[in-house]
Amino acid sequence: MGGSLGMAIKKHGLAKEVMGMAQKKETLDEAIKLKAIDTGETDVKKAVRNADLVILATPVNLIIKLITTINPYLRRGCIVTDMGSAKAEIVETAEKKLTNPGLFVGSHPLVGSEKKGVIYSHVDMYENAECIITPTKSSNRAAVEKVKQFWTKLGSNIKIMTPEEHDEVLAFTSHLPHILAFSMMEAIPNKYLENVSQGFKDTTRIAASSPQMWNDICMSNSKNIVHSLDELVKYLSILRKSITDRDEKSLTSHFVAAKEKRDAI
Repeated sequence: MGGSLGMAIKKHGLAKEVMGMAQKKETLDEAIKLKAIDTGETDVKKAVRNADLVILATPVNLIIKLITTINPYLRRGCIVTDMGSAKAEIVETAEKKLTNPGLFVGSHPLVGSEKKGVIYSHVDMYENAECIITPTKSSNRAAVEKVKQFWTKLGSNIKIMTPEEHDEVLAFTSHLPHILAFSMMEAIPNKYLENVSQGFKDTTRIAASSPQMWNDICMSNSKNIVHSLDELVKYLSILRKSITDRDEKSLTSHFVAAKEKRDAI
């Protein structure tokens, strides 16, 4: 997602220079080769120095750590945003740790795939994508407007939510499906893997996502995710009972209700 963002920023001419930061120099070299960034640094201080906008495009736990790390090196007036999938803890940390917390505006573009690495970047990832922005009462209005304009110029459609609302929604629409995919892969016996259907492959595609990233998301949004899991278990139990009781009417009614919801998307 970070590599694709760099490409998109350069395509739309939104920055004089796109500076990338990564732990490995090889990653930065690849990003420069792919024209995702102009220059790169492995040192946080050098990476954020004199930046007008800092975008934290890492797993949630690392975003939380980076907020504290970058704070002493941010120039006055620098706006900070992120791309994390769980917002409340990130925003809370920013408001506690940043010298100017009003200039932090949480973002979450609903894009990406199960693949990891700058090599999978593509320039149009953010075109027609939904991007949720999570300002708070303490957010600087000008900073919020600039972040909105930034994503809009990349072609994204903006939705405004509180961090808490975001986490409640995403627990169902993003976090639950990933946990379900991981669980399905664990549930299937290894001896059946060579006989999986296309439907199984489609349903479990996201189980190829980064385990560490999803560990971080689950820890950061645990309350909402547990609630979504409880709801899933409830409906699985209903279907199980319908099948056990050979209650075709009940089973069909639930399948019809689910299909109608899916068709409405």
